[in-house]
Amino acid sequence: MQAKEIKRGAVVNYNGAPVLIQTLSVQTPSARGAATLYKFRGRNLVSRQKTDITLKGNESLEEADFERRAVGMMYTDASDLHLLDQGNYNQYSISLEDVAEEMPFVTERLEGMLTLIYNGQCVGLQLPTAVELTVTQCDPAVKGDSATSRTKPATLETGLVVQVPEYLKEGELVKVDTRTGQFLSRA
Repeated sequence: MQAKEIKRGAVVNYNGAPVLIQTLSVQTPSARGAATLYKFRGRNLVSRQKTDITLKGNESLEEADFERRAVGMMYTDASDLHLLDQGNYNQYSISLEDVAEEMPFVTERLEGMLTLIYNGQCVGLQLPTAVELTVTQCDPAVKGDSATSRTKPATLETGLVVQVPEYLKEGELVKVDTRTGQFLSRA
């Protein structure tokens, strides 16, 4: 797979290990004859370390031999998140510290969650770009002139705190972006 074809969310082999690409930037040359540089930041799925990769436009990396499987959350215990494969009903476990960034968005009813399987082992979790969560605690709206849109902090069912518009109340369903952790809209 050439550098210009690698997108966010792709898994490539780099130094003998699978790396999940999280961000990418393109640096175009200002001089004639210079090569375009593609800079990738990813996470090694085995060692969990952040990895920076810089490639020229004509260089390439192999796509990693792994599979994505649709899963649902079964339960969590003190150290692991337990998942159920929606296709063949296999059970997978992954350490809570390995998925600490994703846990504020994971609920039992979440659909569209994928697990990354490498050599028969669950090595990562991929969430949809937006999830629906219930507001469990927020302050009531204050009456007054509201010429500008004001926000207030709201605690969601997973413990995540986001800024929401002032008109939202407890018990409402909201959409949250899993990449930034920001409020998107009412669900």
